[in-house]
Amino acid sequence: MDWSSWLLRSVSRSGDDSENSQNPNQQIPKPAGGGGGEGGGEEEQLGVTQQLIDHVKSFTIDTFKNFPLREDEATPSSTTTSSNVQRDLSEWQERHATLVLSKAKELSHLRFMLCPRHLKERQFWMIYFMLVKSHVAEYELHAIRLAKLKRMAIENEEPSNTIGFEVEMAETKQSANLAPPTS
Repeated sequence: MDWSSWLLRSVSRSGDDSENSQNPNQQIPKPAGGGGGEGGGEEEQLGVTQQLIDHVKSFTIDTFKNFPLREDEATPSSTTTSSNVQRDLSEWQERHATLVLSKAKELSHLRFMLCPRHLKERQFWMIYFMLVKSHVAEYELHAIRLAKLKRMAIENEEPSNTIGFEVEMAETKQSANLAPPTS
């Protein structure tokens, strides 16, 4: 399964959830002081702010069709995961894209109109992230830093656990060597 079909399914699921839980015309207030609802934390973490949504609503079909892509940008080098699935977006970008599609129906409509007739899915998202770079760069950088810190914490824990098991095994071998032989 490619990421675009995953993204489409997750957007349709999150769109159904958000439509059932709130009035679509109602503005979601930003939590003051970092507290508040569950959704506000994820929106803030993913950089989906009201300012970004207003910016995205200004996009038109021509914004994407006339965006200058160089040849090397038209076919980006994408990462391949351990399961050999090609990934064009990072995990943070996938989550951001899912959330912004559910919050800005105009972008969802543009994507429907453009893909795959005029643009490939990867080109659409490449252009999108270039257009919103000034709005989301700090949020993405923060997410990258957090992921790196988590990875470092996990790496620091693994050797200490291994050493503990090695000590236990060594103690067990010593006690087995000290036991009198049975005949």
